[in-house]
Amino acid sequence: MRKFGKGNSFLFAVLFVSCALVALAAPNAFAAGEIVKIGLNYPGTGPYAKQGLDQKRAADLAVEEINAAGGILGKTVQLVYKDTQSKAPVAKQNALDLFEKDGVEMIFGGSSSAVAIAAGKVAKQKKKLFFGTLTYSTETTGEEGHKYIFRECYDSGMAARVVADYLKNNFPGKKYFYITSDYTWGWTTEDAFRQQTGTIDKDAHKGMLTKLGTTDFKNVLQVAKDSGAQVLVLVQFGRDMENSVKQAYEMGLKSSMRIVVPNLTEDMAEGAGPEAMEGVIGATGWIWTEAMKTPKGKAFVEKFESKYNRYPTTSGASAYQILRQYKDAAERAKSFDTDAVIKALEGNKYTLLKDEQYWRPFDHQSIQTVYAVKCKPAATVKASKYGLDFFDIIATMPGDKAAITKAEWDAVRTKVGAPTTLE
Repeated sequence: MRKFGKGNSFLFAVLFVSCALVALAAPNAFAAGEIVKIGLNYPGTGPYAKQGLDQKRAADLAVEEINAAGGILGKTVQLVYKDTQSKAPVAKQNALDLFEKDGVEMIFGGSSSAVAIAAGKVAKQKKKLFFGTLTYSTETTGEEGHKYIFRECYDSGMAARVVADYLKNNFPGKKYFYITSDYTWGWTTEDAFRQQTGTIDKDAHKGMLTKLGTTDFKNVLQVAKDSGAQVLVLVQFGRDMENSVKQAYEMGLKSSMRIVVPNLTEDMAEGAGPEAMEGVIGATGWIWTEAMKTPKGKAFVEKFESKYNRYPTTSGASAYQILRQYKDAAERAKSFDTDAVIKALEGNKYTLLKDEQYWRPFDHQSIQTVYAVKCKPAATVKASKYGLDFFDIIATMPGDKAAITKAEWDAVRTKVGAPTTLE
């Protein structure tokens, strides 16, 4: 047996320690290589924080399921969270950090169209994907649409069509008044609603703009009341809508005006309260009671309830579906390569938490059924579990009928000098 001298012993010791250090480091290096990072750029604070929380909860649930089933292409999914505060400049910087510093493969989230558009522009710059959860402005996949942005929720035009059909049949010839959030979602939603309801004449059907994050709407509500309008359209979302509806109720506007909220979620209705929301009309793309009619929808609602002691809303459902769709597309493409994933998404039909949807190739809009809803009597809501059974479906419209056509989309793009194919 060979014997080591002092020099050889020292060399052996150095080699032994070096090998030990490599062995200790190797598992971490291996683990890092087996992780795929995805960014959730969502409103953790601000006027849309409630919708952001629902997104985070549903996203966490989706990631738990995906990782339990082997991840995506064998890689463990790790979510990286950034708070947009519902501010476009913050969302833009978050997106840059997520792509450049955190190394995420794609970003999703948002409850403001200004935020979604800002994050989407960064995605285009980096040639990476961005999926919008709650971004209803028609501009998101219209004027501002591009190859790297997909919208899972419906848009304001789709909501306007289904609600307008109901209003024209039930409240014909009525005078409207609009109170609208002063940013891209508000402008495009009001415009779509005016177009579909035949209330384009702003002298006959007046309106006022309000700043995002406003808490006191009494002055503008008084103007609406004094106008003599019979239909009050509150183009507001999140906490803004909650405050506005509550104050309208307290001021007695519901006795003389039918209140319409173009884009509704259960957590917004919950925040305003069942008395204030009773009889309010709006649109939504997803309802937990309707989801319970499908096996996968029922499983999602029950898992969410078990984990968080409440039912999910459309905000959470959108986040959940995006993650499941991204996983499926990457696995069909057999790659995380952005172009390959885009090709796998375009035209893909999926039935997950509602009836069939599909990603339309020419604008990357998820085409889906849209619901017009009316809020149930306060007593019914209060008697329901968690007080979250707010909506009666009063009209349903198939996605292909509700969505903008290719010819209409081409005209919108041409008007602003944008190409009529996604780049």
